[in-house]
Amino acid sequence: MSKTLKNCFYSKLTFEKMLQAHNRAKLHKSNKDEIIKFEFNLENNLINLVNSIRNGTYKLGNYFSFKIYEPKERIIKALPYKDRIVHQWYVEEFIKPFFIPKFINTSFACLENRGTHKAVLQVQKYLRVFEQKYKDYWILKCDIKGFFYNIDQNILFNILKKQISDKALLKFTKLLVFNNSFDNNIGIPIGNLTSQYFANIYLNELDYYVKHNLKIKAYVRYMDDFILLAKTKKEAKNLKFVISNFLAEHLHLELNHKSRYYPSSMGVNFCGYRIFSTHRLLRQSSKKKIKKKIKKWNHLYKLNKLNIPLAIQSLNSWKGHISHCNSYNLEKKTINKCNFIFDTNHTYELIEKEYYSLF
Repeated sequence: MSKTLKNCFYSKLTFEKMLQAHNRAKLHKSNKDEIIKFEFNLENNLINLVNSIRNGTYKLGNYFSFKIYEPKERIIKALPYKDRIVHQWYVEEFIKPFFIPKFINTSFACLENRGTHKAVLQVQKYLRVFEQKYKDYWILKCDIKGFFYNIDQNILFNILKKQISDKALLKFTKLLVFNNSFDNNIGIPIGNLTSQYFANIYLNELDYYVKHNLKIKAYVRYMDDFILLAKTKKEAKNLKFVISNFLAEHLHLELNHKSRYYPSSMGVNFCGYRIFSTHRLLRQSSKKKIKKKIKKWNHLYKLNKLNIPLAIQSLNSWKGHISHCNSYNLEKKTINKCNFIFDTNHTYELIEKEYYSLF
């Protein structure tokens, strides 16, 4: 593989590539009005999109903002559909084939064939190795304060610039990085496909620092949450200090106040589970959420207002999530509380289907 991306922008800028991007962007959303409208004149719309990028007249549309409240309150920014096609094209043709192979093996967020459950398995693997070697050891668990909102666009662009020699691609990358949705070039929008990958590229700098400069083998990152294992409390304390300094000096980020180090006997909360060397448990917050949902479902069911198939789908999603930890009794107890499942007038098969992104 070439050391930098070069001589590739225009060869990838074709109608066929943009059509493939459109097909990916509309997946599971083809009934939405803006997509139906775009497909009504699909060929011309894609040709115009390709030509506008080629002649330098393409500009990002205006963002539509809305809030989500799970797993925590965040502002999501969504671009018009044509821009989401462009992001699909850019990520698939340039980011995935060139940048992802450069990522470390223990970075798991937003990457194919990785994800939360493989991250959890990797953490548990390290816990077992350290338990065999040292018995008593320390865990450093960190996350970054307001990560997406505090990414410095100038630093991000300079990181990308080191890897991109193609002038046309670099110019287009600059357009995507320096968007008009944040003041002072600080922050990238949650909701963009490019943001997921830009964020990983940004923290890849931390990954290389931890693995190659600090020589830490037991390190796992899932977006802005990361785990390190240390032999002693002193080592864990020092690692927290040097990592905090690196983030501040090189990436203009700071650790969340919840970042801390503690004895291994406490296990580690990571990616929705409480992980020990011997077993995994569901986090208390997940138990509280499902109890709250069931209470709401049962109330709606009593009023004959519950969308039962949707509730079943959500419950199956939760079942898929807890299947990766020690949860037999919890699952049985939880399902027994769902009045709408065991009512003689409503019998539904619990289809084994996992919707991990909902949790």
